[in-house]
Amino acid sequence: MAAGDYRRSYDHARTDPEGFWAEAAQALHWDQPWDRVLDDSNPPFYRWFAGGRLNTCYNCVDRHVDAGRGDQAALIYDSPATGNQQTLTFTQLRDEVARFAGVLAGLGVTAGDRVIIYMPMIPQTVIGMLACARLGAVHSVVFGGFAANELATRIDDAKPKAVLAASCGIEPGRVVEYKPLLDKAIELSTHKPDACVVYQRPQAEADLMDGRDHDWAASLGQAQPADCVSVAATDPLYILYTSGTTGQPKGVVRDNGGHAVALQWSMANIYNVQPGEVFWAASDVGWVVGHSYIVYAPLLAGNTTILYEGKPVGTPDAGAFWRVIADHDVKVLFTAPTAFRAIKKEDPRGEHVGRYDLSGFRHLFLAGERCDPDTLYWARDMLGVPVIDHWWQTETAWSVAANCMGIEPLDIPAGSAGVPVPGYDIQVLDPQGNEQPRESMGDITVKLPLPPGCLPTLWGNDERFKSAYLERFPGYYRTGDAGYFDAEGRVWVMARTDDVINVAGHRLSTGAMEEVLAAHPDVAECAVIGVADAMKGQLPLGLVVLKSGVDRGKEELVAELVAKIRDEIGPVAAFRQCVIVDRLPKTRSGKVVRATMRQIADGDEVKIPATIDDPAILDEIGQALGQVGYPAGN
Repeated sequence: MAAGDYRRSYDHARTDPEGFWAEAAQALHWDQPWDRVLDDSNPPFYRWFAGGRLNTCYNCVDRHVDAGRGDQAALIYDSPATGNQQTLTFTQLRDEVARFAGVLAGLGVTAGDRVIIYMPMIPQTVIGMLACARLGAVHSVVFGGFAANELATRIDDAKPKAVLAASCGIEPGRVVEYKPLLDKAIELSTHKPDACVVYQRPQAEADLMDGRDHDWAASLGQAQPADCVSVAATDPLYILYTSGTTGQPKGVVRDNGGHAVALQWSMANIYNVQPGEVFWAASDVGWVVGHSYIVYAPLLAGNTTILYEGKPVGTPDAGAFWRVIADHDVKVLFTAPTAFRAIKKEDPRGEHVGRYDLSGFRHLFLAGERCDPDTLYWARDMLGVPVIDHWWQTETAWSVAANCMGIEPLDIPAGSAGVPVPGYDIQVLDPQGNEQPRESMGDITVKLPLPPGCLPTLWGNDERFKSAYLERFPGYYRTGDAGYFDAEGRVWVMARTDDVINVAGHRLSTGAMEEVLAAHPDVAECAVIGVADAMKGQLPLGLVVLKSGVDRGKEELVAELVAKIRDEIGPVAAFRQCVIVDRLPKTRSGKVVRATMRQIADGDEVKIPATIDDPAILDEIGQALGQVGYPAGN
């Protein structure tokens, strides 16, 4: 790689996007070539590779078998949770996927139908996703930690013909049964799926409902393999729900063509891995990282991907990640900073690192939240490899800013997310929509059109797509993050600009939590803020005002509220603290000043809004937060 390769690649994508992405698309198999690389006839609804036809599953699996790579490992399942390991070659994965696609076809699933997947980190989950893609059906994976009413909301929005589930998931020290949650969700939902296919795990057997539920293994035994169905490049591949500030989740749509092109391109150019090498994204298939970098991108690029059912610590110890890297010759690991904070907390001197041969390991990539420099330095010093913090979103599917190690490694300081990735025209804007000078904070936006792979719209809701992302700054996609460019043009992502909080890389809506708290009969009003946490990045903290005349023990009430969030949002919210206060600080127009309360809780300089109704309330909030340990260390 020569100096200046990054700039040449970036400029090529900026000045000739159609030529740049047409060249990238040559790596894939197309059933029919596109008419237009970029269809810009209906802005802001841009479409990539219009007129082209392909099948994502074929490009992930069959293509490599046809090219003579069938004996290469495609998927390595490593489960310290169960003590099991399994390797599927590309040929074996193709055959398993084709047979399960036959199961779905036998249930009447065809191209365009939706299938919800509510499953843990097991090979059948990946097989289910690829089987949907094989038929042209649209999958929507719902993280197994979500509660029944959250699942019901997604069933009503996606209106699936079928649901795929496992009997249980496995967490350290406990088995989480999924089937009762699924049954409750279908009971709550208005839309009723025609069928559920349930994979029975030995740790818990699910009761199946006659007429609706089908046993996974028995269904496979009766199925005929299904061929790949050619779909339009602009047809949807999947829907992935992300938290909205209203508490109503947004269904991010991913297309087939642009998604495959962008993800294939990213593996060599951003992550610097070549076909045949082992890539590991330590995430969950319920989140976008799992979709993009456990399943689709590595398989599109001909890599071996790791499916890990375990934790960074406790399964069995803080050396779990190093064991996986050594056992499977992992070249590149991609995970969240939270994982490394947990490892660092348990093994600050890195004693476990020395127990394993990590000589083949090349790069560590971090994303999902901003990585604090201390964690980045610790990981770099312990592993002796470059540590790259990069930034992207559920909506984009792949990196917006990074250090593109396969193009040209650049000097990126700790705390920065890198430079704009080729294809993205990042601009930092002031509230009036003017471009900010270097070193000046503002709204991070991307000039339209977004590159291939990014969301073309929201499921069934074009208007919300426009209002949520495009209306604030016409001609730009608003990321919802605030930050700046430094003098050298590197991107610094500093904070969210809305009230979606980031818990261990998982974006969760405070609005949804407030709805749950407000539904309690003793609660008059409430607010949920995200407070800084050294391990998870942020944790939700509830502030609750009780109705007049409520005379109950505060500890009992707080325990009820915490349990209510756990039941209705799920344990993924990590909601553990709630403070009873006499009143909430508000502006004269009645808006609760959440940002100011967050500043108090985090020990930051408190900027009192000019429009606050009664500044004395802030002292009351400070005292209440002090009683539960905020700011931390006080």
